[in-house]
Amino acid sequence: MEDNKINMPLLGDDFPEMTVNTTHGVMNIPGDLKGSWFVLFSHPADFTPVCTTEFVGFQNKVAEFDEMGVKLIGMSVDQVFSHIKWAEWIKQKLNVEITYPIVAANDSVANKLGMLHPGKGTNTVRAVFVVDPQGKVRLVLYYPQEIGRNMDEVVRAVKAMQVSDANGVAMPANWPENDLIGNRVIIPPASTMEDAAKRLDEYEGYDWWFCHKEL
Repeated sequence: MEDNKINMPLLGDDFPEMTVNTTHGVMNIPGDLKGSWFVLFSHPADFTPVCTTEFVGFQNKVAEFDEMGVKLIGMSVDQVFSHIKWAEWIKQKLNVEITYPIVAANDSVANKLGMLHPGKGTNTVRAVFVVDPQGKVRLVLYYPQEIGRNMDEVVRAVKAMQVSDANGVAMPANWPENDLIGNRVIIPPASTMEDAAKRLDEYEGYDWWFCHKEL
């Protein structure tokens, strides 16, 4: 039974090392991407409608990801020749060229990432892994097969993490369009009574534990 256990990297874990075949050749992940943020997203199968809309959606965001220094990588358990043919079909029929690599994952790779779930057969679930330049898993999203992902949210989440890392702040819901504080960012709560007493003299806020500022 232990061999059937689903493994899944948790937030803060090192992304598991793997050598994979892709539409751009052999890649070592995360080794080849060291020093760069990357988003790896899996899909259930090539030549399926929802996945096709997702691949076009991610491709349409490539310029935004490039601007943030983020690499995109697709993945499913289909073989490379299937990925190549599907990418050709997307270009021919939809006039969209897929420029990011697509990984041909075997069961071992898929199991390392918890992408093969019981009751879903051999198809991989819709997983999204956001990995930072140190190879640490920073965000994991899982969607069921019948629901396509929101690419704007993936872009927003990566941008928010980068801003948080660079400035030592927290990001409110729906940032940069939060209902309470707009595009402002949240100051980490005071850790001592002395800091708490002067926090509202230093920052705007609702209370000492909820202060915010402009970037």
